Amino acid sequence: MKDSFQHALKELLKHEGGYVNHPSDPGGRTNLGVTQKVWEEWAKHPVTEADMKALTPDVVAPLYQANYWNRIKGDNLPAGVDYCVFDAAVNSGVSRAVKWLQTVAGTAADGAIGPATLGVVAEKQPDALVKEYCEQRLKFLQALPTWGTFGKGWGRRVKEVETAALSMCK
Repeated sequence: MKDSFQHALKELLKHEGGYVNHPSDPGGRTNLGVTQKVWEEWAKHPVTEADMKALTPDVVAPLYQANYWNRIKGDNLPAGVDYCVFDAAVNSGVSRAVKWLQTVAGTAADGAIGPATLGVVAEKQPDALVKEYCEQRLKFLQALPTWGTFGKGWGRRVKEVETAALSMCK
């Protein structure tokens, strides 16, 4: 077992940026990639715009670890693959991110990582998984109706995640 969560979180936050409230973004108020709805669920109370603007990496790290990293079994995935799946889980949901991994690994895509998925993933070349994973993720994003608004940034993000993940595989 390894612990590369902090490195993966640092890479993730490069893409998530700071506070935004874009009118075309269905997530609404977001800071460090955390939507107001998600933060309210985590904090167990309503939050204000000022609360959202005050979030810091250290404050949101436990949420990212519990809600995303642990659910994708990041500590049990190969280096690089862990970051790819983590970034996709934050961006597109845990179940979808896991199903993409299961699909490219050639195992049943049920959206939950268990011993069978981990066993199949362990037998694959991490760099090949990263490349196929990012290709599948990009195809999904390109099919979204908001691709016209956000596609350039999403495409750049997937490419940068792939590059960073491939360097982690070495």
